[in-house]
Amino acid sequence: MATATKKTASRTKKTTTAKKNGTAKGLKYSAEQYLEWYTLMLRIRKFEERALMAYGQQKIRGFCHVYIGQEAVAAGMESAITKDDGIVTAYRQHGTALGRGVTMNQAMAELYGKETGIVKGKGGSMHFFSKENKYFGGNGIVGAQIPIGTGIAMAEQYRGTKNLCVTMFGDGASRQGALWESWNMAMTWKIPVLYVCENNGYAMGTSVERTSNVTDLSQLGASFNMPSKSVDGMDPVAVHEAFSEAAEHIRSGKGPFYLEVKTYRYKGHSVSDPAKYREKTELQEYQERDPIKTTEKLILDNGLATEADIKEIKDSVKAEVAAAAKFAESSSFPDGSTLYTDNYSEPYPFLT
Repeated sequence: MATATKKTASRTKKTTTAKKNGTAKGLKYSAEQYLEWYTLMLRIRKFEERALMAYGQQKIRGFCHVYIGQEAVAAGMESAITKDDGIVTAYRQHGTALGRGVTMNQAMAELYGKETGIVKGKGGSMHFFSKENKYFGGNGIVGAQIPIGTGIAMAEQYRGTKNLCVTMFGDGASRQGALWESWNMAMTWKIPVLYVCENNGYAMGTSVERTSNVTDLSQLGASFNMPSKSVDGMDPVAVHEAFSEAAEHIRSGKGPFYLEVKTYRYKGHSVSDPAKYREKTELQEYQERDPIKTTEKLILDNGLATEADIKEIKDSVKAEVAAAAKFAESSSFPDGSTLYTDNYSEPYPFLT
């Protein structure tokens, strides 16, 4: 289970209105855990909002896909798996990277294209990578990460570890042939891989109902007898429990598990998408279930923290985001001489 920040842990220790395990209020988890989920989701939301602002100021260029609305997926996932497990995902991935342990400074600097970024300014919004955090991207080709994640999990199986690889993709990628090829091999060889479809309903901009005869995407695993489950992706508790169940199944040696996590992005596919393909009332319905607001209400209603505690968390996150933006703006762009550095283990073969 992911470790809470020192500040969050300190706040939790001061909380006297709820027992440590939460059972006094009829809750399943500790005050510390709810605060951990809340803090991570808030960090992701505020980071993404600052990234959007910087993009509007033309400080960030190129493609940019924000995770606003989907924060509960990253939060619930991280508390259910270990830091030894790998994660690979698509290009809407800033939030997932922050959950893994990539710092805000590294993430924001990468968006700015600076040399202090997580991949030295060469990846931008879509291509984060951190070997230290077992975070393997950030992949720009739709569905390409599915065989990559399968291969990472196969390597863990070969080495005899109990680690798994969470392999995430969107509803649009569920029609890719690479998925079916990967799933067939993974089930045949019982590879320790957790497949996760972050179904936000619209892929790049076309609804699932218009692109697939099968609208219940949790059924996709049935062709391979792959254990599958549909999950409320607007609730970190539901996500945590589903990921925990899946991870236990995989670590027992039974092979892959598939989760369709039903979530929703509040913004367009990218910053250039006005999202006119959906009704405003639909967006409002999901915003009423906003995972950050509902988790904050649960924390306060059950006495897991005080209004002052929540304000302290918000102030801390605000300061962290501001510091990350300052760090990114003050960092240097990579020198042109490093263009081919880190691309090949040997000297770039096509230079004369």
